[in-house]
Amino acid sequence: MMEEEELEFVEELEAVLQLTPEVQLAIEQVFPSQDPLDRADFNAVEYINTLFPTEQSLANIDEVVNKIRLKIRRLDDNIRTVVRGQTNVGQDGRQALEEAQKAIQQLFGKIKDIKDKAEKSEQMVKEITRDIKQLDHAKRHLTTSITTLNHLHMLAGGVDSLEAMTRRRQYGEVANLLQGVMNVLEHFHKYMGIPQIRQLSERVKAAQTELGQQILADFEEAFPSQGTKRPGGPSNVLRDACLVANILDPRIKQEIMKKFIKQHLSEYLVLFQENQDVAWLDKIDRRYAWIKRQLVDYEEKYGRMFPREWYMAERIAVEFCHVTRTELAKIMRTRAKEIEVKLLLFAIQRTTNFEGFLAKRFSGCTLTDGTLVRPSQGSLRHEKKLESPPTSTNPFLEDEPTPEMEELAMEKGDLDQPKKPKAPDNPFHGIVSKCFEPHLYVYIESQDKNLGELIDRFVADFKAQGPPKPNTDEGGAVLPSCADLFVYYKKCMVQCSQLSTGEPMIALTTIFQKYLREYAWKILSGNLPKTTTSSGGLTISSLLKEKEGSEVAKFTLEELCLICSILSTAEYCLATTQQLEEKLKEKVDISLIERINLTGEMDTFSTVISSSIQLLVQDLDAACDPALTAMSKMQWQNVEHVGDQSPYVTSVILHIKQNVPIIRDNLASTRKYFTQFCIKFANSFIPKFITHLFKCKPISMVGAEQLLLDTHSLKMVLLDLPSIGSQVVRKAPASYTKIVVKGMTRAEMILKVVMAPHEPLVVFVDNYIKLLTDCNTETFQKILDMKGLKRSEQSSMLELLRQRLPAPPSGAESTGSLSLMAPTPEQESSRIRKLEKLIKKRL
Repeated sequence: MMEEEELEFVEELEAVLQLTPEVQLAIEQVFPSQDPLDRADFNAVEYINTLFPTEQSLANIDEVVNKIRLKIRRLDDNIRTVVRGQTNVGQDGRQALEEAQKAIQQLFGKIKDIKDKAEKSEQMVKEITRDIKQLDHAKRHLTTSITTLNHLHMLAGGVDSLEAMTRRRQYGEVANLLQGVMNVLEHFHKYMGIPQIRQLSERVKAAQTELGQQILADFEEAFPSQGTKRPGGPSNVLRDACLVANILDPRIKQEIMKKFIKQHLSEYLVLFQENQDVAWLDKIDRRYAWIKRQLVDYEEKYGRMFPREWYMAERIAVEFCHVTRTELAKIMRTRAKEIEVKLLLFAIQRTTNFEGFLAKRFSGCTLTDGTLVRPSQGSLRHEKKLESPPTSTNPFLEDEPTPEMEELAMEKGDLDQPKKPKAPDNPFHGIVSKCFEPHLYVYIESQDKNLGELIDRFVADFKAQGPPKPNTDEGGAVLPSCADLFVYYKKCMVQCSQLSTGEPMIALTTIFQKYLREYAWKILSGNLPKTTTSSGGLTISSLLKEKEGSEVAKFTLEELCLICSILSTAEYCLATTQQLEEKLKEKVDISLIERINLTGEMDTFSTVISSSIQLLVQDLDAACDPALTAMSKMQWQNVEHVGDQSPYVTSVILHIKQNVPIIRDNLASTRKYFTQFCIKFANSFIPKFITHLFKCKPISMVGAEQLLLDTHSLKMVLLDLPSIGSQVVRKAPASYTKIVVKGMTRAEMILKVVMAPHEPLVVFVDNYIKLLTDCNTETFQKILDMKGLKRSEQSSMLELLRQRLPAPPSGAESTGSLSLMAPTPEQESSRIRKLEKLIKKRL
């Protein structure tokens, strides 16, 4: 029974001592301990096993029990001390709580006393300030009443004076008085419910209406609508009336200006009626001379009558422009068949000059105020940008006046003006000249005809003068016709942009495109020397001329200079066409920019450049062909000793030294295309050299050594090709050097493989794989043929090569199979040679 009770006590104790994880964590943080007895997951069995891991350790059980009993006694003492210490804690806490409650009651009482005193103080302040506020309100109301009475007195007196001065036409006094009355009347807007105030307001409005009618009647009497008779000088009464009109309804001022301007231009409508001789375009100067005289007359007689802020002189000029534009448009529609390009350009030139005159004299502020001016039609061109300083012969980059630009300025009538950059904008531009836009097709057709005649003249001049004379000192001069063409283009573009930046500019661009292509075809491509052979096949003449040891026909010095000149011209045209496109996009309307595209024409000039470079490469390449043919026909198995470079190498070097300096000097202005020439020649000559190298069979060891020496000589010459024969030695471009080194190194590796002994076979095959990175069975068989091995020997070596070659990836296998199906360049060249021999035999 005692054991059961003890077990129940232990279970209850464990249930009581079961702490939550949060409490357990807090205890561990406050009282950190490494003792296993303090762990929450304490296991008595594990702890005992730790103390007595073996049976032998049970001998110390008494000592362990004593330690545990000592620890229990210490814990009991600690617990007893803590319990005794907590005996009086509850009593002390209750006493502290009572004291806190008493302090809170005292504090609440003090706060209530303070609040009561504050309310009493506030009530006292209100009683003190009540009288002061009443006095302030009374003072404010009294001041407002006095001010209002003064304003009312002023308004009443002002209205009476205004009515009296209006009847006496004392406009000078009325102008000052009316403004004051209107300012005073603004103070009575909130009092309009009072009958007397409303009556005074109505009298002011009636006086304003009467003044407006009276002033209009005075101007009608002074400047009648019918007839052209005008008073001798300005009227002081009318001058003061204008000051009054500034204060009245704006429609009064507009009506005055409208009537005056109409009367001022009435004589113009009579003198330049549609049926009059002076109304036609050839006498358009008289229109502008007439308005200039009228403006001078206005300044002398009426300049002081109208206020300066009315800008009456500018309004007269603007209305004249609108009337002139309407009249010119009407008469040009009626007599459209009589309009010629010279007459049209003359009228446009005089009109743009007049618009420039207006821009210098007036600011253009009346064009957008909506008073008299019709809705603005917008500028006919974009703001002209100042051109950059000249850096080349490109006419679109010039800034200084040239003879061509002076001629253009003469046609525009600007020679009497100082040569300064044009103003960024002209508010009057197009105000009259817009009427010529529907008739610009005459100008466009004329430019089409002129450009056609210009191209024909270029063709005739080229035939008459012949190709350019060899002059390597100047370095491939551009054909002068090219600069003439683009100067004329610039002239046309500037003229057209002065007239319109809309559809006429697009039509002119189409004409530019047409004649750029014609220039490329007729002047450039059409004058390139013709070769006896073409890339597409053979001619009978080439086969008849190609005999044993004969030289292939080469271009003469004049023809080489001509090709270089055409290449330089095409490069100039390409760059200038790009500038032309940019300038056209600057001048055309934003909505039409996408329709300006000269990419096709630039591609045409690029094609001419490529054709010229290809001709130069083919010429030098063909000159080296006999030497390579001689190399392949030499008996290399009979060479007994290695000497200097072979005669065929000397022949190749001779041709290179003859052609390359001429080409380089004539392409001095287009260095990048000379580099392209060198690269293309290397890409053409090196594969052809390797092809002829394979034809040298059989080759003895000494013969292979001689060929290796020759190959090294050619390699050094090719590396020095860009600066050969030049006094200034330049380092060859890295891209060109890489091509030469890669190609000629392959040729050297082929010869080194040929020189190696073919036994043992494994060493020979491994040497081939090591030396030639692009090794394959076809190249290997050609090398075996060069060594003069029999077919029976070759088969075993080829089989060994296939075994030793690394297995290509799956994708490479399919590619390799396709490459075997398609003929290689060497095979294609061999087929062409066989065809040539067959045709020779039949002939």
